[in-house]
Parts: sequence; C-alpha cells; structure tokens
Amino acid sequence: MALLQINPAQHHIPTEVYVDFLGTTIQVHWNYHAYLMVFVWFVLVPLCILVIRFGKPKPTEKGLYPKVSIWNACWWWFSVHKYGLIVAISLALAGAVVAVAVSGGLSGTLHSFFGLMTVALGCLQIMGGWLRGKHGGKNYYTAKPDDPATWFGDHYNMTKRRRIFEAYHKTAGYFVYFFASGAVTTGLMQYPVPGLGAFIVAMVLLAFAVAIVLEYKGYRYDGYRAAHGWTMDAPFNKEREFL
Repeated sequence: MALLQINPAQHHIPTEVYVDFLGTTIQVHWNYHAYLMVFVWFVLVPLCILVIRFGKPKPTEKGLYPKVSIWNACWWWFSVHKYGLIVAISLALAGAVVAVAVSGGLSGTLHSFFGLMTVALGCLQIMGGWLRGKHGGKNYYTAKPDDPATWFGDHYNMTKRRRIFEAYHKTAGYFVYFFASGAVTTGLMQYPVPGLGAFIVAMVLLAFAVAIVLEYKGYRYDGYRAAHGWTMDAPFNKEREFL
C-alpha cells in the first residue's frame, strides 16, 4: 500500500520550476491546475453525460438514417458526447502530465493515486469508444432495402462486441467519477483554493436537479430505438419485445 502513503520527501509542493530549454525559472500556479481539473470533471464531463442521456431524439418508425457524423445535425447529441469527452480527457491528460513534470515525478500521495486512476480510466473510455464497431441498420444510409446483408452493424445487430463495449463503457463511467471525486477532494485538502469547493457542490447539485427534471419530463429515450426505430423487425427491439 506504499502508493497510498504520503512520501515526506515529496510532500512539499513546488512553487517554481526551472525549464532547461528556456534557461529560466517559471512560477507554478497550482490553482490553475485545480481550476482546469474541476472544469473538466465537474462541468464538461457532466454536460457530455447529460447530453447523451437526455439529448437523444424521440424514437420514430425508421430511426435516424443519415450517417453518424458531426456534420449531421440529427446526431448532435452523440457528437457532443463523443468529441466533448475527447476534449475533456485530453485536457485532463495534459494537466496531469504538466503536474507530474513540474513535481519531478509521482508524489505518492492519495491525490496522485486518485488523479492518475481518473485520467487512466478516462483514456480507456476514449479508446474503448473506438472499438464500439459499425453502426448499421435497415434504414441506414448505406443499406439497400432488398439486401439484408447491407443492414448489418454491431449496433444494429447488437453483436457480442457491441454488448461488451456498452457494458464496459457505461459501468466504467461510474468508477471514473469515483476516482475523479477522490482526486478533487484530496487535491483541495493538499492545496486549498478558496471558493472552489462551493463551486463543485453547486455543480453537483445543478446536474442532479437537471437530471431529475429531464427524467421526470420523459426525455430519456432508448438509444437503440432512437437510432434504429421502434419497429419489431429491428433485432434488438425484437429481443426486448416483452420488456
């Protein structure tokens, strides 16, 4: 459990760092690191999650047939979730790399443990997204009405690959937030930033309230039916016919 113990020799938080290639000493402002990480994990990421959960359109008979693309407005909710999380994780990774570099390595504190686990799991979420497989669909833009072979897609047919992706992606998200909360809490204990704790609480309560309202109003539509329509000829709809 040495990783969870504070190393007295490294517990000191550096306030400046000498940059060799610039030949100068730069002041370290750790409050910027705190602001960045709080923005990523308590503003940007929750927004991306709320959008994918409540931004899907109401299912229609044929679903969404245009290509899954940032350029097609009907997929805006997916694009915000995908590219928003890529930006968020990239910012968090950059912030972590700079912090480690400035500190001269891993500090061995609880904050470094939680922080690295958060960023690592976040990166795995992005990498996992690349493995979600083909979209497919009977009414998708690549499909031919009289050729079922052109309808195939990991999402449309809910292949084993797609099921594994969804099971991991959705479950891992909860664990990312567990570590993110731990990272922020231990970070503020190590380096208090006035007002930041209250801001975090406000963001959590706001996200909580928004989710309750949108859930109450019935905006959480099934993702498969939103994409492929509500008819029972779609494989996963037929599989869940009595649900």
